[in-house]
Amino acid sequence: MRTDGVLKIETEIVVPFFDVDSMDVVWHGHYVKYLEVARCALLDDIGHNYTQMKAAGYVWPIIDLQLRYVRAAEFGQRLIVRADLVEWHNRLKLNYLISDALTGARMTRASTVQVAVHMASAEMQLVSPKVFTDMVEQRLLSTSSAAHGGASHPHAPHTS
Repeated sequence: MRTDGVLKIETEIVVPFFDVDSMDVVWHGHYVKYLEVARCALLDDIGHNYTQMKAAGYVWPIIDLQLRYVRAAEFGQRLIVRADLVEWHNRLKLNYLISDALTGARMTRASTVQVAVHMASAEMQLVSPKVFTDMVEQRLLSTSSAAHGGASHPHAPHTS
């Protein structure tokens, strides 16, 4: 069983024609693109996306990617891509679940790991930059506050 994240978001993708191969299913490499869409949505929700990461002086390359295909997606199929934040102090680890939007059937499970690299020195960081961890902590506080009767946060995560 995969770990649920402390923050999560869901995005919907409708499989476009150009993602389907000659076998009439989504070519396996396109699933990575779907993960990226969900990851970007989660980073936007946290308030520290790739543009802000770069402005803070860091790039975050993916150092590990795991995918497990369960069912093939088809042209026109509506998919829900859920991204769960599971680690952020020393690295950025997300778990993903791609499911059929109509039936809820699991299509693909995945995870990615990214590390911060200081742009000026090109050195990999052993701890995530404070600017990023602070944004995650702020987002967690706002989610906790909203869950305990506080005012709803405008960026509240979508839950499944």
